[in-house]
Amino acid sequence: MTRVRGKLLASVASVVVIGLAVPASADQLLTGSIASASGQKLDGVQISAKKEGSTITTSVYTDQNGDYFFPALSDGKYNVWAQALGFETSKGQVDLTAAAKHQDFKLAAITDPDQKIRQLPSEMLAAALPEDTEADANMKRIFHNQCTGCHTPGYPLQFKFDESGWNKIINLMKMVQGTGEYKGPNAKPNGIMEFNRKELAAYLARARGPGATSMKFQDRPRPSGEAARVVWTTYDVPLNPVTGMGARGAKYPINDGSDWSLGTPSKLGQLPHDGAMGLDGNLYYTVNNPNPGVTVGKVDTKTGEVKYLKVDRRDGKYAATAHGLTRDGNGDLWFDVNPGRRSLGKLDVKTEKISVYETPEPMSPLGGAVTMDVDGKGKIWASAPDGVVQFDPVTEKFTDFKSTTPYKNAKGTNSTYGAAGDRDGNGWWAQMAFDTIGKADMASHKTSEITLPALKDEMARLPDATRAFYDNFDDRTNNNPLPWSQGPRRMGTDKNADVLWVGNSWGATLARIDTKTGQTSIIPFPDKSYQPYHIAVDQNHNVWGNLWTADRIAKYDPSKGQWTMFDLPVRGTEIRHVSLLERDGVTKVIVPIYRDSKMGVMTLRSEADIAALKAQAK
Repeated sequence: MTRVRGKLLASVASVVVIGLAVPASADQLLTGSIASASGQKLDGVQISAKKEGSTITTSVYTDQNGDYFFPALSDGKYNVWAQALGFETSKGQVDLTAAAKHQDFKLAAITDPDQKIRQLPSEMLAAALPEDTEADANMKRIFHNQCTGCHTPGYPLQFKFDESGWNKIINLMKMVQGTGEYKGPNAKPNGIMEFNRKELAAYLARARGPGATSMKFQDRPRPSGEAARVVWTTYDVPLNPVTGMGARGAKYPINDGSDWSLGTPSKLGQLPHDGAMGLDGNLYYTVNNPNPGVTVGKVDTKTGEVKYLKVDRRDGKYAATAHGLTRDGNGDLWFDVNPGRRSLGKLDVKTEKISVYETPEPMSPLGGAVTMDVDGKGKIWASAPDGVVQFDPVTEKFTDFKSTTPYKNAKGTNSTYGAAGDRDGNGWWAQMAFDTIGKADMASHKTSEITLPALKDEMARLPDATRAFYDNFDDRTNNNPLPWSQGPRRMGTDKNADVLWVGNSWGATLARIDTKTGQTSIIPFPDKSYQPYHIAVDQNHNVWGNLWTADRIAKYDPSKGQWTMFDLPVRGTEIRHVSLLERDGVTKVIVPIYRDSKMGVMTLRSEADIAALKAQAK
């Protein structure tokens, strides 16, 4: 059946494609200790366990005494491995069929310098690029801004090329930057990459060339305190969503990031873009890559079983793709969907029914890098190419607001990136290419704009001729920023305060905006190599951000001005979304691990939780 303007526009096909139900079994404890080859107990070491035949991996960290404590695991045989920076991966097997198991590991130090570099997470490789001179600092900024538009920095930096080789790579990437798609020799190249091509190739050859490296690698402490108490659960997501292919036909990445010694994985059609945990305890994710079988995926968190929920594209050839996703107060999920005109989708979690709502003409469709949010009044906000739209689920009506700075202008394309709604029912959106934040005031139905401050230190070091090039640059886009750009991306509001938080990818900063007064302050991340993508705020006002070019998640406590960094258990994550589920005193942080084709859940554990496991293990 077909209806328009807030009515059902597409039918839904649901197909279970991978993951066999796991029979109920007794739960067992897995504990142990980890030491170096010399016998020294090692704190903050990651240890992972994956049951044979399962798609679910659980990871924990050793405490200050070198001991680790898994949550209860179903009985069976497990592959177990331990990893820490600077050490070889240690692997083993344990059988939890009969009883709890105590399994110790010893880690040998890595002696091969290339192997040590290959093991590093992206952010450490990027941070090690030289910046002692102004010329090197300029090139590091160009790499930071221009060479991470379609991939994480760890992928190219794990390889070595001479100047000619890097020049060839840059010549290709200037034609595909931001999309990864080659559009032919006559396509318009990335002007900033072309302007800096020779200097950048020489810079990268000194850093990652056949000779001695100019990179300066810094050791960092292993996880401790709160960051070492967490439990990570990751769920493998198949690469090939073909209807009816069955569990045996499912394919997964050869390198899925689980073994750090293999380096940062290549991108091979991975699926999860945005993701959330439903109130039913299952995971849901959107699929933005064109494919024949899935719009929204559902992962059963008990069995790892994956179900595909599909909206047909109007041409009948593929599934309609989706991008942004958010959960409302009833537990239903809202996302953008593109059956032919980018629209708003709603997934009723209980019935698995998808409804599609299309904006009326001449209102803009959803667009830009669509982000979804639910405001304090229960209204849905989503980005449009030239602003933002609000949807009322009760009346099924859309209201749109236009950006103050024109969408197409003399300096480039001012498309919307992130969108959010505050607790008063107002809308907010980011214009990434122009460092501006738009506000939709529902009381007056007017829009206003806040301009974020530029990175003055990046502006100051540029030679006059280079500065003149950028001042006259007329091709600004989301993934083609000026060196001093903040790059506001996806944002989140504090629903218990009058505060909007914005992740600035190019500036490696947070913007804190008072939603009443517009007063803005900038908070730098602990390292300039961190590039925030999306922001979520918990019930205690803590700000959570995924770092899409880092294998870490950040938490910022504004009351203390304190950062906590949580390592992910896999390499090359390239996360683009973060969401929270806070229930019964437990906080879960949900991330779609895009490059590795996984869904990840980080569960916070208290010291009392660990103490209880220690008592059970005795």
